[in-house]
Amino acid sequence: EKVKTILVEDFGVEAATADELLKFIETPGGTEGILAALESYKGKNEVFDLGAEELKTVATYMQAFGVPADHFEIDLTIARGLDYYTGTVYETAMLDHPEIGSICSGGRYDNLAEYYTDKQLPGVGISIGLTRLFYVLGEQGYLNDQMNKAPADVLILPMTDDMGAAIKTATALRESGIRTQLYSEQKKFKHKIGYADKLGIPFVIFLGEDEINAGVVAVKDMESGEQVKVSLDEAAKLIHDGLAKKNAGKVICDK
Repeated sequence: EKVKTILVEDFGVEAATADELLKFIETPGGTEGILAALESYKGKNEVFDLGAEELKTVATYMQAFGVPADHFEIDLTIARGLDYYTGTVYETAMLDHPEIGSICSGGRYDNLAEYYTDKQLPGVGISIGLTRLFYVLGEQGYLNDQMNKAPADVLILPMTDDMGAAIKTATALRESGIRTQLYSEQKKFKHKIGYADKLGIPFVIFLGEDEINAGVVAVKDMESGEQVKVSLDEAAKLIHDGLAKKNAGKVICDK
């Protein structure tokens, strides 16, 4: 009723035409029934005819690709909220979890690239709702909570006012493939350690005058509490080996 009101009052559509439109988009009969209904409307509008032919082509090719007929359907009520689509649009849902909405949506956009280039670059694409998918996986207990989810592998805590050595250490660790965060705020030691613990960062490196003068770094395993002073190369190997153990297993658990 609200859609009809908008069509009539905002867009000047005749009430009888609005009724016919709303009845049409609810056409039953699955893919074959809807395609047949589309055929009966052909010849009245050029854009409509083009859209109907494209839908028929998509449905035919999906079957050619081996997609089972009961795995997709034409839904004339889908209206994507973006205005750059020029052809077929689609949405994907999890049948057992319709409450989370679409998890994979997109469509055809032949003119989108014209905003950036004079070349005609037809396109088609999708966006995947990873947040929604991982929500379902989490709710069903499929996610491995033991995996390292921290934003960094190691946190460097400079113990001197001069940040030069800490910055060089961070750069070297990053170049070796270790995600490194540098703590540069002037906070108490307890607060710095608490920061690493709160984020679940598995390793911490302390870098004070003694370590700098000796050419070593102090590495602490936040899980075991073990702390050692080693060279930077040894620290990198120690962290890599530790991460390999902590990240053993799969993100998604078998059940």
